[in-house]
Amino acid sequence: MKRVLTAILITGLTLTGTLNVSANTLDKKPIIDGYQYQHHSKVLAENRRYMVSLPERYHVNQRHYPSLYIIDADFQFQHVSSITKHLTRMGRLPPMIVIGIANQGDADYLKSTTWPDGKDNSFGGALQFHSYLIQELLPTIDAQFRTDNRKALAGYSLGGLFTLYSMMQEHTPFNAFLAMSPSAWHDEYSLPSKIEPLLKQQKLTAPVFISLANEEGMGVDKLVEVFEQSAPKKLNWQYKHYPNENHFTTALPALYDALQFLAPNYAIDGTDMLAIGDYKQVLAHFSQQQQNWAGFQFEWLQAYQFAKYLFWSKQLDKVDDVLNAIKLQFPESLTNVSIQLAKGFNKKGDDVRVAQLLNSVQAEGKSLPGWHKQMSIYLAKLGKPEQAEKHQQMAIQLAKDLQLESWEVWELK
Repeated sequence: MKRVLTAILITGLTLTGTLNVSANTLDKKPIIDGYQYQHHSKVLAENRRYMVSLPERYHVNQRHYPSLYIIDADFQFQHVSSITKHLTRMGRLPPMIVIGIANQGDADYLKSTTWPDGKDNSFGGALQFHSYLIQELLPTIDAQFRTDNRKALAGYSLGGLFTLYSMMQEHTPFNAFLAMSPSAWHDEYSLPSKIEPLLKQQKLTAPVFISLANEEGMGVDKLVEVFEQSAPKKLNWQYKHYPNENHFTTALPALYDALQFLAPNYAIDGTDMLAIGDYKQVLAHFSQQQQNWAGFQFEWLQAYQFAKYLFWSKQLDKVDDVLNAIKLQFPESLTNVSIQLAKGFNKKGDDVRVAQLLNSVQAEGKSLPGWHKQMSIYLAKLGKPEQAEKHQQMAIQLAKDLQLESWEVWELK
């Protein structure tokens, strides 16, 4: 299947002065947030577009990631991908692959997101569009990128309506649904009556987030009543009202809360860990996070904060026990945590401990910029400047090869 690729660019350069800018200000580079692809759909009998934003550090490892699909991508993709990446970087959300499902104009958007209402032929293409997702788009994404079985669908307005439509389908490929200001007015407010029997029969089991701004006539109030009256207690669902937002301003704050709905209590720093207790209790907290839809493992910030916590709480005599516990409970995080601990011991001047930590994860660590950075610092302290410089250069080269974000590259320098 031939795909046409174009870059979606976010301008990262502010030009000052007049139009007669000097030559040295023309050294500008685009900041690429994601890519747009095109493929041919047999189901829809036309070329369709989709957009993809990969998590930071995607190229550092071979792990598989949850995926977040957003309807109406030309309107929604950039802010959804940016806030997802930001929340991940700040430790409030696990990394996700964001996929924008593009619609092709207002008529296509209206048709694709709605079921027939028996009156207006402008509506009624949801079944066909859903088939396109199941048969063509999702298999394409799964083959092209390292996704896992956690697939969330998000939409706003008519996209929110389609999100709930997908939730009601017996063979939906998604297992989490974020419906922001869904257009429940469609088909004479029939949505609550369609969802109610599914709730009573406990056929809806995936997490569901629903929101509404200060909007009238959307039909969301009746929908929420149905959930309140008929949803089984074990169903993980949430409704949030934004009385200070209108239909157009609510998309961003609602998305922010919806994403954290998928990862409740995920944000935690070293101070929070001190309040929890010793390392066993902290690891138990992280283990509990693994049960959430979005799961848990130590990303860069969690590993950094956890290492700081161990120093602050004076549990350094337990480091071996800590690493053994992480190896059992979070094996994919062992190298990351070990490097952050080595960073702390480098600052502390404990060269013996640094060597032990870095050597213990050398097999995986030597492919990571952070491992080489800490090895460079360690060797410089030992009076081996040439070896230290080799590791420093390797750290920078790997950062470029693995396409690390600019902030990570600069932290290595």
